Amino acid sequence: MLTPDEGRALAEAQGLDLVEVAPNANPPVCRIMDYGKYKYEEKKKRAANKTRGSATLKEVKLRPGTDDHDLSFKLKNARRFLMEGDKVKVTVMFRGREMVHRQMGYKQLDKVRELLGELAAMENPPRMEGRFLSMILVGNREEIQKLRREEEASGASRAQASEEKSDEAGGEDAAAGGSHA
Repeated sequence: MLTPDEGRALAEAQGLDLVEVAPNANPPVCRIMDYGKYKYEEKKKRAANKTRGSATLKEVKLRPGTDDHDLSFKLKNARRFLMEGDKVKVTVMFRGREMVHRQMGYKQLDKVRELLGELAAMENPPRMEGRFLSMILVGNREEIQKLRREEEASGASRAQASEEKSDEAGGEDAAAGGSHA
């Protein structure tokens, strides 16, 4: 147990600060630390916690006549948004006389649900809002974790395969280089 003056001297010798941690304890408890670094770390933790909780809403817009290729391209983005933890609002926009054929919009949304499969769960079912038909999807956490594990496994196997190819190519170059000498 040190006196306050001894503690300050020891902290100053190490280039750190003497910080009172528990002032109500008997005797008061102090710690020698870099107080500026401590405050910085605390601020970073608070900022990380603030952003972690909220999922943003991303939107994918379609038309009743959106072709399969265009739909698959837009769903690639929706899949990425879901993997990042965001919610996805899928909107079908109607123009002019397309409003007469609302069933085509519902079919588009059904196709989206089918193509996303287990990756997405419906938070809000399809609903007409003026000339927009929209639904909100959220990611299925278990399915997302499963897909990430599969991607990591396939990424590791691809890296290993490319390493083997470069080793083979390097061996052939060395053999070829030796015969020309």
